[in-house]
Amino acid sequence: MNPHSLLIALLAFQAKHFLCDFVLQSKWQIEAKKTYGDAGGIVHAGLHSLFTVPVLLILTKAPAYLIAIPVAEFVIHYHLDWAKMRIDMATGWTQADQPYWVVFGLDQFLHQTTYLAIIALFALAP
Repeated sequence: MNPHSLLIALLAFQAKHFLCDFVLQSKWQIEAKKTYGDAGGIVHAGLHSLFTVPVLLILTKAPAYLIAIPVAEFVIHYHLDWAKMRIDMATGWTQADQPYWVVFGLDQFLHQTTYLAIIALFALAP
């Protein structure tokens, strides 16, 4: 795989994440993540999956990847967000508490690790 394509895809994943997590995410989506299966959390993870498809087109045109990777990302993203909200609720930490930011940072780190894993799939493929 062309290293330039991998770097462009990584940058595109970063932009996609910023767009979906900070620009397009509504208060409704954020609040809904507290309840497993609530539509707002599903919509949020669904937007991430949908916006992953154009990024994947930088790396592949294979239909199997264009379906399987967004589905896997949906499952992973949804559960990471739900787990973060459960931690927030269980601890009562707010933005005024330093541990809140540790959990927030861990959540973001794990999302970014997901993108690195997708890139690695193509970088290390024979």
